[in-house]
Amino acid sequence: QVQLVESGGGLVQAGGSLRLSCAASGRAFISGDIGWFGQAPGKEREFIAAVDWSGINTDYADSVTGRFTISRDNAKKTVYLRMNSLKPEDTAVYYCELRRESGLGFSAVEYDYWGQGTQVTVSS
Repeated sequence: QVQLVESGGGLVQAGGSLRLSCAASGRAFISGDIGWFGQAPGKEREFIAAVDWSGINTDYADSVTGRFTISRDNAKKTVYLRMNSLKPEDTAVYYCELRRESGLGFSAVEYDYWGQGTQVTVSS
């Protein structure tokens, strides 16, 4: 069993930065790929970024490329999402999700576990 707990969200002005953390428990974390997804009110959960089990391979949505950075520390069982140059359209609840199957997934349905989410609000 895997538990994921997100933290680090908050209210920030446009152009500001946040660092989200996803703390995991359970052995599956070490071999699992992690994705961050954002869900704005009334919208589908959208892919933001993903990192494979090694931390070497990453991928990003076009909308965040160059602004966000995903990383992981397997010793601490934690994945991070560094968010720079935030825009009002980045406002969403952000979820981290774990995928047991090898290969980065780009849809929330491809992931097996997720946390409760953390709210990010960017004011203009």
